[in-house]
Amino acid sequence: MMHSSDILGRLAETLEARKAADPQSSYVARLYSKGLDAILKKVAEEAAETIMAAKDGVREKIVYETADLWFHTLVLLAQQDIHPDEILNELARREGLSGLVEKAGRDNPGKENA
Repeated sequence: MMHSSDILGRLAETLEARKAADPQSSYVARLYSKGLDAILKKVAEEAAETIMAAKDGVREKIVYETADLWFHTLVLLAQQDIHPDEILNELARREGLSGLVEKAGRDNPGKENA
């Protein structure tokens, strides 16, 4: 099984390139041409399918549907000109913080270390 720490970066590059692709030749280019609402609909659809796979408890379905959800989320990020590194940096910022403390910091800016 192939694992790569840079798969998100490579996917981001591919998704960025698809912005200029012909919608007749690329699924992602077609999504981009349909606009934000179509992309959001796909993210919501994949999220629902991931939830259903988890409820079914079939490991392979959970993996497959989560991959679809992540992929379509990456399409959304690319459409919004957000590189996955921004998300990874935010996760790194939160690492080691209590979720309760992190949430309180968002509700009260400047109080993250309270």
